[in-house]
Amino acid sequence: MSFKDIDNFPISWKDHEDIAMKLYDRFGDDFTEGKIYRTRFTDLLDWILEIPNFEGTREESSEGHLEQIQAKWVYEWRDNQ
Repeated sequence: MSFKDIDNFPISWKDHEDIAMKLYDRFGDDFTEGKIYRTRFTDLLDWILEIPNFEGTREESSEGHLEQIQAKWVYEWRDNQ
């Protein structure tokens, strides 16, 4: 298996950091820390479900998952500043 195949692994709700990295890749610096924390969970949920290879469902989501993903997204944003 080559290194580029890593992007093809399935992602699920427990993969908070992987989801956050995908969100950062999608939105980059357009979303600052404040904007990330002000994102509505309904929007965040829709964006997560659009991630290629994401295998979770809307029904499996929880406020806890969304909060963790939001926090990890902020950490990813900070790491890239």
